[in-house]
Amino acid sequence: MDTFLTMMRYDVRRMWDRRWLVAAIAWALALLFGAMLFFVRDRYEASARIYVDTQTVLKPLMAGLAFQPDIDQQVRMLARTLISRPNVERLYEDPKIGLQRPPPPRYDMAVERLKDAIKVTPSGGGNLFTISYRDSDSGRAQRLVEALVAVFVASSEDTKQRDSTEARRFIEEQIKDYEAKLVQAENRLKEFKLQNFGVTGVANQDHFTRLASLSDEVAKLKLELSSAQQSRDALKRELAAEDPQLPPESMPSNMAAAPSELEQRLQAQYRNLDDLLRRYTEDHPDVLSARRMIASMEKQIKDEQEGPAKGGRSRGSAATNPVYQRLRVSLAEAEANIASLRSQLAVQEGRLEQVRGLASRMPQVEADLSQLNRDYDIVRKNYEQLVSRREAASLGVKIDQSSHLADFRIVEPPRVAPKPVFPSRKILAVLAMFASLALAAAAVFGLGRLKPTVDSISQMHQLASRPVLGSVSLLRGTEQREQRRQDVFRFASVMGLFVVAHVVWVAMIAWYGV
Repeated sequence: MDTFLTMMRYDVRRMWDRRWLVAAIAWALALLFGAMLFFVRDRYEASARIYVDTQTVLKPLMAGLAFQPDIDQQVRMLARTLISRPNVERLYEDPKIGLQRPPPPRYDMAVERLKDAIKVTPSGGGNLFTISYRDSDSGRAQRLVEALVAVFVASSEDTKQRDSTEARRFIEEQIKDYEAKLVQAENRLKEFKLQNFGVTGVANQDHFTRLASLSDEVAKLKLELSSAQQSRDALKRELAAEDPQLPPESMPSNMAAAPSELEQRLQAQYRNLDDLLRRYTEDHPDVLSARRMIASMEKQIKDEQEGPAKGGRSRGSAATNPVYQRLRVSLAEAEANIASLRSQLAVQEGRLEQVRGLASRMPQVEADLSQLNRDYDIVRKNYEQLVSRREAASLGVKIDQSSHLADFRIVEPPRVAPKPVFPSRKILAVLAMFASLALAAAAVFGLGRLKPTVDSISQMHQLASRPVLGSVSLLRGTEQREQRRQDVFRFASVMGLFVVAHVVWVAMIAWYGV
């Protein structure tokens, strides 16, 4: 600690010995800084604050009905791309702002400097942005910020309209493309079904399911046919045991005039046939069964009417027993039912044999059909999605045209701060004064380190590393002390003048802008 204080006292004495050099360097640096500061101009900052409100009433109401882009993300992207080269070039081309267009060799560099000078910063956590610019001309700075605010608001509208137009055009092109693909898929599916007609079967059943279904139907028809044949045989036995004629005393007097029960049943079958023909064709199994039943009844009526003439029966007249007549009608219906079941069984057995014959071909056909159906379903699904999105995009465009999804609010209009931004010329002048003094002292301090002097026995001993035999002291007289006081007074006057000159300079800058 003592060594450090000793060195400090030594350095101070050396600087005091070279005090006039300090004053000369300080004045020289002050003049240099003053010349440099003469070309420096105060810079004023113009700023504006804009809030983008994206929470409109239509946004929750139209959720799920219309396509709504991420407005918050678009606004943030617009804020980042606001300071783009086209926008900056537009500022140079606007004569109202007053920016001087530099010559072509320096134009690119000037554009980049202007881009760096314009600041667009988010304020807070929402869509609040601050646009600021600094310039030596306060009016020009304000006009430039006003132009940037107008560009920011207008670019949002242009971007939304351009995006909507491009999206609609893209969706229309994709819909046309998928329409062509859908037609091609439908044609391929139609041609495949025509080529494999009768093989593809039911769309929702595979080969083995159809085979099992047909086998069950054949077994069911065989069981029904066996039951119908047993019922017919029972009717035949009952008919053989029943007497066709009633005793004469039990016959009603008006029996000959009334139509028999067989004739009534025949008329009912005719009405049933008319009803079936209105619903089915002539080749339908129910129609064929009804015709066979009618033919059987007509044959029975004809045999009953011709029986007495041929002598086939000893009774000499048609059957008058109603039980016998009902049994014959039931037998005819049973025969017709058996014929119908046999026809249906033959058809189903034929289809079963056909399916069994296609056993080797059906798996490949079904695989190809499944692939075609899958391709068609994918294309159709994409086409329907594109159509629905086109409608949503169209509705979104109408919403944009009727009301804005984002509201730009100018919280603080473009204005210029009344005071120049830090550091102003006044502050620079004060800093120049202290910098001149500091640099002058540092220069003298360095000179003392480079060319040291000795003014004590201890310093001589440290430098020479030899014993000191003696020293000679300087005794100042009255004249020398008076001269020293005058020298100190002159130095103080020079440095005081230095400070006063800087104070006057700062005042002139503050009052007159010199």
